[in-house]
Amino acid sequence: MMAYCDAHNHLQDERFGGQQDALLSAARAAGVQRWVVNGSCENDWPDVQRLAAAQPGIVPSFGYHPWYLPERTEHWQSTLIHALDTTTGAVIGEIGVDRWLPALSTDQRNHRFPALAGYEPATWVEQVEAFTWQWHLAARRQLPATVHCLQAWGLLRELLAIAPRLDRGFLLHSYGGPAEMVEELARLGAYFGFPGYFLLERKDRQREAFRKVPPERLLIETDAPDQRLPDDLNAHPLTDPRTGQPLNHPANLPKIYAELARHLGQPLPALTAQVSDNFTRLFGAREAATAPVPGSDFGACLPLTSAPAFPTV
Repeated sequence: MMAYCDAHNHLQDERFGGQQDALLSAARAAGVQRWVVNGSCENDWPDVQRLAAAQPGIVPSFGYHPWYLPERTEHWQSTLIHALDTTTGAVIGEIGVDRWLPALSTDQRNHRFPALAGYEPATWVEQVEAFTWQWHLAARRQLPATVHCLQAWGLLRELLAIAPRLDRGFLLHSYGGPAEMVEELARLGAYFGFPGYFLLERKDRQREAFRKVPPERLLIETDAPDQRLPDDLNAHPLTDPRTGQPLNHPANLPKIYAELARHLGQPLPALTAQVSDNFTRLFGAREAATAPVPGSDFGACLPLTSAPAFPTV
């Protein structure tokens, strides 16, 4: 059986209704061996810690997602540092910049993302400050980072151009940017995550961009419980036990590998081996995972005082 690695998900999510043990067992039975589980805010970082402590093969990741910045406390930076200090093998993410959600109306946001009802999105300045601080933290600790970007590729390129390089690189989760930017971003250290959602017929532009991704920079992800596969490819139907809404099952990962291999015209075993090597290069080998040395990081992680304007392109 081939060994699959899920480069990005949120397996701590409460929508799974506490069924994580069963879900991970099903994923292991399908050949999935490693997962990067991303925390999004202070509230779910402890859930990521508990899941990583209980389940082998999990790379715990902690970061403030731009959508949840409005709920951060004044102690969020020290809380993040504490999570890194006390969690073996921890990395940074999900962090990023996003101008898609702020462009939605309040009604649209409340309808599509009930968990964000009542929140006003973070400003550009707040997003850039939080992203920059967390990026510098990753650089100081020689950790990889997972980056979220929606309709802000010009801004992200500007930020990365002046940011310190991350020794191990960074993942552009669910890369939906222009194909023309792939080469430049790869030079800056980017890996590119392909989700099952891009198998939808209408996502042909996103699929075509992955033809430009260097093989040594390719990763594959579920983003479970989000970014579901097309219904005809969904081998593991799953619903939120509270709401009945459909969810993405982590055992769907092998199907994403198989469909991407078909799209790229590559043998599945070769693609799987390459992605496994890429995953280990970025996130580390299991036996090499160690807790970082505790210490103050604030001096080297100062935020920007203002955010550059979004490019018009």
